[in-house]
Amino acid sequence: MSQILIIYTGGTIGMMTDPVTKVLKPINFEQIMDNVPELEKLNCKIKVHSFDEIIDSSNMNPQIWSELASLIADHYDDVDGFVILHGSDTMAFTASAMSFMLENLGKPVVFTGSQLPISAIRTDAKENLMTAIEIANAKKNDRARVPEVCIYFDYKLFRGNRSFKYNSSKFEAFRSPNYPILAESGVHLRFSINDIRQPTEGPLVIHNTLANDVAVLKLFPGIGPKAVEAILGADVRGIVMETFGAGNTTTDQWFIDLLKKAIDSGKVVVDISQCKVGTVELGRYETSKQLKDIGVANGYDMTYEAAVTKMMYLLGQSNDPQQVKEWMEVDLRGELTLS
Repeated sequence: MSQILIIYTGGTIGMMTDPVTKVLKPINFEQIMDNVPELEKLNCKIKVHSFDEIIDSSNMNPQIWSELASLIADHYDDVDGFVILHGSDTMAFTASAMSFMLENLGKPVVFTGSQLPISAIRTDAKENLMTAIEIANAKKNDRARVPEVCIYFDYKLFRGNRSFKYNSSKFEAFRSPNYPILAESGVHLRFSINDIRQPTEGPLVIHNTLANDVAVLKLFPGIGPKAVEAILGADVRGIVMETFGAGNTTTDQWFIDLLKKAIDSGKVVVDISQCKVGTVELGRYETSKQLKDIGVANGYDMTYEAAVTKMMYLLGQSNDPQQVKEWMEVDLRGELTLS
């Protein structure tokens, strides 16, 4: 019988309302199990690792991501798949980071959580947890059906580094508009075989070094030189720039000059769109041609979460800005579509 490791980090799924204070507080995994007796009917053995300190996902950081990656590496040869229970607010960041940190991944790493606590009457937690385990356990011809980092929520399985949380009040919390869903749960589990990334040959390689000296420049009409200079001049090595439409910015000379100054000083600047659907096309319009000319990297259709974590990952691997820029434009883990 196959084995699945559940890693419990925290999140709403593991909360219960305190009868006195009426405030949500974390519970241990044994209490979660008590609320889902159906787990005993699954055709797999379940192992559990709970973090010593249950973490609100707003407190996630690269150090915790490193601990998660190390846990997966430590148990990689012993289990058939992983389910990570995680708060939904930053789940897409963690899933994106894991996709870059786990090179040559050949087993499922399925993130899930819930919008309501598992003890709530109308909770979405039970279905999310049960199906996430089924997906992590799913095989065909003795090979994992989904050997990549993904997110399962509300009957849909998304590639982790293609998804983002878009709704805080519906069970349908996540979307992936620039890439198809990997599987859908109904009466049957239906996998989108052609959209699932297949593993490359070689052993699992863990990249635990992430550099968080990254800043974000989000543009808006009328943004002034002081704000732009404060961000571009910050003591960081990487900047994710959220632009308009297909990667466009103001053509004011002061703005181009500040960008060029930052790039010439050794900073890597990547251009992603504020639009949730579509891709950056550097050079298509006059308003982005100068960006391409001065060395801004094309982020194509990467999500904000993927761009930030990919920058952290690459800066942790190399001190060469040109090399980091070039790799930002390469599809490493299915995080972008080259146009």
